[in-house]
Parts: sequence; structure tokens; C-alpha cells
Amino acid sequence: MPERGRRPPAEAPTADPALRRIENIVLPDATALPSAYAEADRRQAVADLLMGNNFDPLGVPGGPFVLHLCVRDGRLVFDIRDRQEEPVRAVALALGPFRRLIKDYHMIVESHEQAVTEGGHEARIQAIDMGRRGLHNEGAELLVARLEGRIGLDFETARRVFTLVCALHQRI
Repeated sequence: MPERGRRPPAEAPTADPALRRIENIVLPDATALPSAYAEADRRQAVADLLMGNNFDPLGVPGGPFVLHLCVRDGRLVFDIRDRQEEPVRAVALALGPFRRLIKDYHMIVESHEQAVTEGGHEARIQAIDMGRRGLHNEGAELLVARLEGRIGLDFETARRVFTLVCALHQRI
């Protein structure tokens, strides 16, 4: 009899979850972003993403994966490859549904930079950080919904990818 309050074990997944992840991420170029703060944000998002993520391109066996993420012809392109850089799937999403969130995100980043530079605005910085977290959450939810049926992401992975989407859009 199972312990009280514990669920019986679920069926084993078809693929090893440890392999259903991004092992490396490639962004289109090494051009620096407009500000040191934005560049640090991008670097941190990449580091956090590679440290831990759940990335499951549905119907694609194997893993871990190399993700080439870029904006091309007004679309966000997830060019998914295996460890040997062989293409395994490409998924393109229209950027239209993300534009308001991306614009708001850039305004919040600028406000945060300004508040930090001016100094002495702890309450303002905390309020801006709360707004930024809210935008990350909204962007992550939208990303998960738009990728449904094509790529499975957990919420934290989606938040980090959304940061990279904003960084890519800033380069355009």
C-alpha cells in the first residue's frame, strides 16, 4: 500500500529527461548590446539557461540539443540541432504577439539602469524589479503557449529564453 499522501510512481517517460535539455545555445552574432546592463542580462540568461533547463522538441529523439536562436524575417527561429550540429528541427514563431512585451521589457531595463545610475532609489529599483519579473512571467507564459505541441519548456526555461528573445530583438 502506498504511503499516505504519496502518489504512485508515474509511467517512465519515453526519453531520459536528463537528455531533454539545451546543451549549448548559439546567438546570431557577438555584437554587444546597447548597454552594459543589457549585455550582462543576456550573459546571465545564457549562463542560467545552460546551468539548468528542460527543453523537449516533441517528436525528436535524443538530446541534449544545440539551439541556434535568431530573428529572421520578423520571426523568432528555434533552429534545433544535435550535438554534432546536424539540424533536427526548426520552429519559427511570429514576433507580433511578443512585440508589446519586448517593448515594455526594454523600457523597464532602461528605467532600472537609470535608477541604479542615479542611486538612492531602492524602493524604485524594487518596484522596477517586480515589474520586470511580471513581464518575464507573461513572456514565459506566451512562449510556452506559442510552442505548445512543438517544443516543451518548463516555466524557468521559458523565462530565460524570453530574456534572450528580448536581447535578440534589441540587436535589430
